[in-house]
Formats: sequence, C-alpha cells, structure tokens
Amino acid sequence: MTEAPSAPGAPVRDRAGPMNEPACYAALDLGTNNCRLLIATPAGAGFRVVEAYSRIVRLGEGLTQSGRLSEAAMDRALAALKVSAEKVRRRKVLRLRAIATQACRMAENGQAFLDRVEEETGLNLQIISPQEEARLSVAGCLNLLDRTADAALVVDVGGGSTELSWVDLKGAPPTGTPPLRAWLSVPIGVVTLAERFPEGESATEGWFRAMVDTVKSEIAAFPRADGLREVFDADRAHLIGTSGAITSLAGLHLNLPRYDRNQVDGIWMTRAQCDAAAGRLLALGPKERADQPCIGPDRADLVLAGAAILQAVQELWPCSRVRVADRGLREGILLSLMAERQGRRRRRRRGARRDPQVQGAAA
Repeated sequence: MTEAPSAPGAPVRDRAGPMNEPACYAALDLGTNNCRLLIATPAGAGFRVVEAYSRIVRLGEGLTQSGRLSEAAMDRALAALKVSAEKVRRRKVLRLRAIATQACRMAENGQAFLDRVEEETGLNLQIISPQEEARLSVAGCLNLLDRTADAALVVDVGGGSTELSWVDLKGAPPTGTPPLRAWLSVPIGVVTLAERFPEGESATEGWFRAMVDTVKSEIAAFPRADGLREVFDADRAHLIGTSGAITSLAGLHLNLPRYDRNQVDGIWMTRAQCDAAAGRLLALGPKERADQPCIGPDRADLVLAGAAILQAVQELWPCSRVRVADRGLREGILLSLMAERQGRRRRRRRGARRDPQVQGAAA
C-alpha cells in the first residue's frame, strides 16, 4: 500500500484533499491482458465508485514464446499506466495499492519493466503471488456468495493464468470471509490459451474441445480440493466466474445491445445457458464475434478461450448454477485498504481513551 504517486520530480503529497471531502482509495491491477483502475470512497460496509478505467494492453502478448515482455506490449501498458497515474493524482487519492500479476511474474524482464513504470509515472507496482491473487479475488466477490449453499468455487480467468478458490460455506458465518478450503493457480489464461491454439479462419468444435481438454488436464491433477467433490456431485455448490470473457458470455446470453455492468454483475446462469452461449460463439466467425456489442474487436479472439476454460471447470466440478461477477481483484484490494484504515483509526481511538494527553490528535 502506498501514497498516491506524484509526477516524477514533483513533491510527494502526504494527505487527502479538504477535510470535508471523503477520502479516495484506489486499486490498480496490471494483468496479462488488461490494465484496470478503480477509485472509490468508503460507503457503509462497502464503497462508492467515483472513477473506473480499463484498457486492454495485452502485456503478455508473445510472452510464452519469448519469455520476455515485448517493447510494443510494454509501451501499450505504460501508456495506460500514465493515464491511471494522472487519474489517481487528479482524484487526490489517499491510499493506492497497485499490483501486477502473471505476465510480470513470468517475464524475465518483468521487474525491470515495473522499475521503468515507477520512474516514468510514480506508480510503484508490486508483483503479487498467485495465492494472494486468489485471496483478493474471493474477497472482491464475497457479496455474491450464496450462503445457503455448502460450497462455492470462485474462478478468476485472467490473461495469463486462472485462479480457482474452493470456499467452504457449510456452517460459515452469514457475513465475513468463509474458510478457503483449497486454491489453485493454473498458468493458462485467455491470452496464453488463444496463442497456443490459434483459431485460423473459423472456429471448429474439435479446436474448441482441444482447448477444453488442455485446461482440464491441468486442473484434474490437483487433489487438494477432493474433499468437496461429494458436495459438488450433489449439486450443493455453485460457481462464481469473474473475468472479461465470462462477463462477455453473460452479455451475449442476455442479448444486450451494449454491455451494461448493472445487468451483468451478479446474474445467475445455468450450466445449459453457459453451454448455449459458447455454442453461439462457435457458430460466429471472427468478424461476427467482433461485431457483438458485449465482445468487440479487442476480445473477439479471446472470448472462446475464456469459454473453454469455464467449460473445463464445469466438467470437472459440476454445478447447475454459475454466478457472473463483474468484480474481483480491484474490489478485494479496495475493501482491504479501507478495512486496514478503519482498523488503525479504531486502535488510535482506543489509545486516545487510555491516554488523555493524546486526545484531539489527528485521526
């Protein structure tokens, strides 16, 4: 967690705006495919979004072949990060946490790129572990858990990896974070899978099936969640799917004339509806897919890879219900930042009550 960045060479600001303005917090997520920023103020047990920014930068393009971030990919990401840094400064953000995930974890020049980012933008991005990435994704989706179920599987499909988190809901309290029974990070995401299986002139069922089977082979080798198999087999569990590919599938399922987060985030889809949406995508050519309002040209070559990852999970961990989440890492970061700040204030107030000499100190 850091203070908001200053422009290179500018003085560092150490306080938020005027005291009557609510403090702004920011979460920045640089992934293999996207650069996403969310700025919010606390509101009750959650937060109110004041600004959101997202750009597809494809930072991990060609990474699996070369082992390095390419110059073109780094330039695209840096341009989006400069925009993000300016938004953070303009909103006078009090606390910012900026993270980088699979592309920077994998690339031999990943840290060197982040050093360049800090020098040119003032943003200090931290490469987080797959385990923390999974934990933050679950934290961001807590409000979407059906607490009447016995378990849930949160599937965060990224550009370079997919995080799976098995959540034990049986006997868990009605609020707060339930126990995480197991988690797995698979080094396959929509970008890496699409590059491994180039589409060609048209999508075929055999090509799609090969992607599904590749993902299944990675997940099936993981035994640590097997204690929950009986729950899933009895359909007492549900999935939560968080990714641009899954939200695009949901938008296609709803036949939206344009993507609308308010209609997508939190909706339930059946397994049959997920399969039907994937089937519709397979029947479309690349240009027809790009023309879909909830897909667009930036995701046209990736959305079927996302559908294949979701299908692989559904075949191994069957659930009749999938809840679609247009939320995840950034929301988890924001909630943790705000909870940490609130905890410090409570500790200071307790200290002030114990020692009258410090009463009236700045909170």
